[in-house]
Amino acid sequence: MSSKVLDQFLNENIADLKDRGLYNEIDPVQGANGPKINIEGKELINLSSNNYLGLATDERLKEVAKNAVDSHGVGSGAVRTINGTLDLHIELEKRLAEFKGTEAVISFQSGFNCNMAAISAVMDKNDAILSDQLNHASIIDGCRLSKAKIIPFNHSDMDDLRQKAKEAVESGQYNKIMVITDGVFSMDGDVANLPEIVKIAEEFDLITYVDDAHGSGVLGKGAGTVKHFGLQDKIDFQMGTLSKAIGVIGGYVAGKANLIDWLKVRSRPFLFSTAVSPADAAASKKAVELLMESTELHDRLWENGNYLKEGLKKLGFDIGDSETPITPCVIGDEKDAQKFSKRLYEEGVYAKSIVFPTVPRGTGRVRNMPTAAHTKEMLDDAIAIYEKVGKEMGLI
Repeated sequence: MSSKVLDQFLNENIADLKDRGLYNEIDPVQGANGPKINIEGKELINLSSNNYLGLATDERLKEVAKNAVDSHGVGSGAVRTINGTLDLHIELEKRLAEFKGTEAVISFQSGFNCNMAAISAVMDKNDAILSDQLNHASIIDGCRLSKAKIIPFNHSDMDDLRQKAKEAVESGQYNKIMVITDGVFSMDGDVANLPEIVKIAEEFDLITYVDDAHGSGVLGKGAGTVKHFGLQDKIDFQMGTLSKAIGVIGGYVAGKANLIDWLKVRSRPFLFSTAVSPADAAASKKAVELLMESTELHDRLWENGNYLKEGLKKLGFDIGDSETPITPCVIGDEKDAQKFSKRLYEEGVYAKSIVFPTVPRGTGRVRNMPTAAHTKEMLDDAIAIYEKVGKEMGLI
């Protein structure tokens, strides 16, 4: 017999979310997550994937994944510190370190796990973390887990960061102080001011941490935001994901060898969770190698991103100040954003509405993500549908 208190809590709050346009419906995809997807038997132009480079369905990655299953099985069999570390994991980490321009890398089961693991392995209740107000939820949770004092600074406001860093240092209350930021902010597509952050960090001796989940594969000719600014020697933690541009699953932290050695003995998801599968490790390594060999996919991503942005902007949509292929269409009202997304779906475009708490209240939007796998014809068809629905709803 279920708890009456729990049932009341759940039913009331789910109804409230639906009433305010904040309830998220999940749409199972039938088949692969490519530039076009199939949902409920309907083919749709897919503008909601984080599969930036189209590698999730790349035949070269599929082949090495199949070979890894044949040679190593379907699972790693244990946590990394017992006997779950396969030669495939070591090869992946070596290749990632080369790719990122760091001494070493530690890989994890997801990008979320990286932030939960790495922040709390280094920071504690006697420390402070300066965190951009628009940082990803996994950063926020990692900071909370560390029990360090969290000091938010206004989004990309370097004057506010400098002032709060100064106050934190001069207070004398903290053993260590970290500044942490996304490299690319996933909902708006803007890029962190890493050169200025590094200057402030050097001035106040701050530990630097960049979550580059949405920058890896996108900036720096694919090597990420830190490489884009040429700051590989200035950033202590480079966190990245294998689940977006790389097209597989997992995450990693890149940095100096002593940092990686410490994380191997103190980061809890590494110590207490089974390693990623052989197929995932092999496919991720292959993807990294492809990015190191050629910028073709990176260049095509940017070409498609700029093409979609130009088309939507010409129609009169508010696409914000994105500096990357991430292209938001900011609608404002949450219910309107969800209605807009639903009408796009009915017309043949899958572009998911994003509402609070993922973005601030009153900034409901559709987040568009063109990929390297889209054709111009697909994007033209999508832009035409945006025009039809936008005019129908009085948005343009």
